[in-house]
Amino acid sequence: MVVRREETGKKTKRVQLAANRGKKWILVSLAGLIWIQPVVLPELFGGSASTIHAAASQATRLGEEIVTSGAKLVKYRYTTTRSGKQVNVLADVVEVDLSNPYVQLDVMTGKGGQLTTRQAVEGMAKETGAVAGVNGDFFATGGQGVPMGAAVSKGTLVTSPAQLTGMFAFGVKSDNTPVIDRYGFSGTILAEDGSTFPLAGINQESYTTEPEKAYSHVNKMFIYTSAWKSEDRPKGSGTTPTEVLVQGGVVQQISSQSAIPGPVPADGYILRAHGLAADYISAHLAVGQRVETTYQLVSQTSGQEINPSDFKMMIGGHTLLVDQGKASSFTRSTTSISGGSSVARTAVGYSQDGKKAYIITAEKNSDSPGMTLKELQSFMTSIGVWKGLNLDGGGSTTMVTRPLAETEAELTFTTSNGSAGQRAVANGLGVFTIAPQGTLKGLRVSGASTLLIGQTVSFTLKGYDNYYNPIDTSGVQATWKSSNGNVAWTGSGFKGVKAGTAKITAVSGEAKSSMDVTVLGGSDLDGLTPVTTFAPLEAGATVSVPVTAKLKNGRTVEVPNEAVKWVFSGMKASVQNGVLTVQSINNGAKVAYATPKYDGFSGTPIVLSSSEEQVWESFENASYPVSFTGLPAEAKGTAAIVQGTGERSNSKVLQLDYDLTGGTGNKFGYAQINGTAGKAIPEGATSMAIDVLGDSSLNWLRAEFAGADGKSVYVDLARPLDFTGWKTLTIDLTASGLKHPAKLKRLYVVNLEDGQDERALTGSVSFDNIRFTAPATGGNAALDTGLPSAKVIMTAGQKSMTVNGQKQNMDVAPLIKDGTTYIPIKYVVDAFGGEAAWNKTAGKITVTRGTSVLELTVGKKEFILNGATKKAEVSPIIDNNRTLVPLRLVSEQLGISVNWEKKTKSITLES
Repeated sequence: MVVRREETGKKTKRVQLAANRGKKWILVSLAGLIWIQPVVLPELFGGSASTIHAAASQATRLGEEIVTSGAKLVKYRYTTTRSGKQVNVLADVVEVDLSNPYVQLDVMTGKGGQLTTRQAVEGMAKETGAVAGVNGDFFATGGQGVPMGAAVSKGTLVTSPAQLTGMFAFGVKSDNTPVIDRYGFSGTILAEDGSTFPLAGINQESYTTEPEKAYSHVNKMFIYTSAWKSEDRPKGSGTTPTEVLVQGGVVQQISSQSAIPGPVPADGYILRAHGLAADYISAHLAVGQRVETTYQLVSQTSGQEINPSDFKMMIGGHTLLVDQGKASSFTRSTTSISGGSSVARTAVGYSQDGKKAYIITAEKNSDSPGMTLKELQSFMTSIGVWKGLNLDGGGSTTMVTRPLAETEAELTFTTSNGSAGQRAVANGLGVFTIAPQGTLKGLRVSGASTLLIGQTVSFTLKGYDNYYNPIDTSGVQATWKSSNGNVAWTGSGFKGVKAGTAKITAVSGEAKSSMDVTVLGGSDLDGLTPVTTFAPLEAGATVSVPVTAKLKNGRTVEVPNEAVKWVFSGMKASVQNGVLTVQSINNGAKVAYATPKYDGFSGTPIVLSSSEEQVWESFENASYPVSFTGLPAEAKGTAAIVQGTGERSNSKVLQLDYDLTGGTGNKFGYAQINGTAGKAIPEGATSMAIDVLGDSSLNWLRAEFAGADGKSVYVDLARPLDFTGWKTLTIDLTASGLKHPAKLKRLYVVNLEDGQDERALTGSVSFDNIRFTAPATGGNAALDTGLPSAKVIMTAGQKSMTVNGQKQNMDVAPLIKDGTTYIPIKYVVDAFGGEAAWNKTAGKITVTRGTSVLELTVGKKEFILNGATKKAEVSPIIDNNRTLVPLRLVSEQLGISVNWEKKTKSITLES
């Protein structure tokens, strides 16, 4: 870190000019080292558990793992009662030994250690080399990304605390003593003529003060350092600034009633003033004169002035949660942070003797329901927290920890954002190792803990030193073996052979390390779904057929190609390297199916049918709105349907003009179709063709679709856009994972930050004649697929039916239960065409008819139609060892009309 000190009386001021912490790599020679067995922790996730009682709730210690010397991850299950029901919450705690000389805490700030940038906790940890970390202070989500509280890093005050009531901060002093207190800010500027003016803060964005409800920057003077990246100091303050550039303690520039262009230089700072403060500058400062600044933090509980350099670190938070080992009163309203709701939480505290810091998270995900603030207080006191405060929570709650022998920290648990990933936050609290290079202490097998039948997974042997930091093991030669035949060593990895658990072991001399792996079987699956839903039925046609499996624990995994077996109906086909090739079509077949299977579990079939290219939009008579949007906000442009030029002068086109010169980072220019709603594309579309007038900008050209599952799917049209003139682009949609029914929402230009100087920031592209290739039947109708027409009459309670007037016997009768009629689906598909497959293990019925694929599960109201999840009023049932399905649900989804005669209890089905 480069800093500049200015001695002013008894106060020392340090302005942060630049801060970069590099990653620490530990490499040692293994020659002559004595191998030592890996450390075995008695409560290592799944070992013996201890229970800590707290009033009506209890915290059960599930296990622990060392992160580095002086820090360990401890996992808990917190059990409490809500509305008379017992609930279990998962909590994760990083315990830090503040007396250990090889570990320390520090603040992680945004990207590159700068304010007004945001970054996910995992990204900050990787950038700074932290071995563990959580999200930190609260920040205005609509603001510039600046923490509300004080932030100190290595004695440097990065941000001063905002003037808000009841906001606490956590810090570690130079003597490693932890402190939690409320802080204010006090500072003064001293001009060369001896006059002074108070400073209001350092590196703060605009806000409303409390309790005065005043505008923060009116009539005030602030300092901005190079830790502040944005050129807006601050944004949206509602005031006109006067700014002063100070370098080397000397005024270099004064800009009256306007900001000094550009960022704050690394070797100086900027005084930002308004109103009375600006008048002071006009009267007392001049270019070439010296100026001095002093500032300090002020304890709001004791009134004591505190030099920031007396702290190793400090991070702001919200309300006090624990004091003197007991739940404290909230020091600030918790309404805005959903205090009474069960959400993900983050907190920090310390022990009574001051030797241990606790970094705490409560999980909110599919495995854990989150905590209220009162529950968080109870949990914190139960694990030994003497004093603690609340950090930012909810969607911000994120913890990363470095597994033993690994080089980087990774997510400790799934955040409440789920598939949306980690939230970018203003800052974080990081744990760092400062241990020297050590000697080898132990080995650890590293690799996936689960694999699929037929899948080969590589495992590596990693080591850690006597400080529990990673150590190079590239020179270690090991022999690998398995405890049973569930997995087999291939020479480069272990291959799943059959479902079950195995222990794999690496042995090198007298040292060895083991881990348990599970080969997943069909009984572990809750779904097996190809990414592709529809495909064209043409000899020679090829289509990508990646498959995903949903496990019963809710996790989704990609299934390796070699782990999937395929069953074909209506055609001869093959699948090689994840690509299905249609070899020939059975005589008379207009529809064919490709069904993935895994260990006896049947997945959702791919429907192949005759296809045709449909003109989706020519822009000649478009009646919906088209508009431009850009990211970042400075991106400008227009999108409109206009008369074409040149060879397209007689037709209309969609023209997208973009100017991406403003803003920073990745930039986007969007042509939005039909507002934010988008426009529906043909059901089951397998490819898209579009005419594009290129501009050789070397930007990317993309399309954004919205699937039936609510997820956006992004498809590259041109990457890069390296042509001029009109060109027809054809894009395969089968591997996109797009769930139908779907919509096309946007066509857009992408200008990436990486290599931005090589691509044009301004340009114009046009689009015309958008076509989709889709099943000729529209994706879910039974028309023109060779299915028979029929009239079937059944009667509830009778084991016979008539098909086109001919009587047939059934081995089970239709059933009326709770007002719903249930029928054996086998007899419906026999009469109207199609197939019905029963998976006993999963309790699932898969019905295929025409181009419709319907999946029903016994006891579940949710069903899947052509890859889209829907919900019915009732679910399939089992009666007398026979599976019956709701009549109306099946018939309506398969294109069969139903008539119910109440008096005779007869059911008439027609197609």
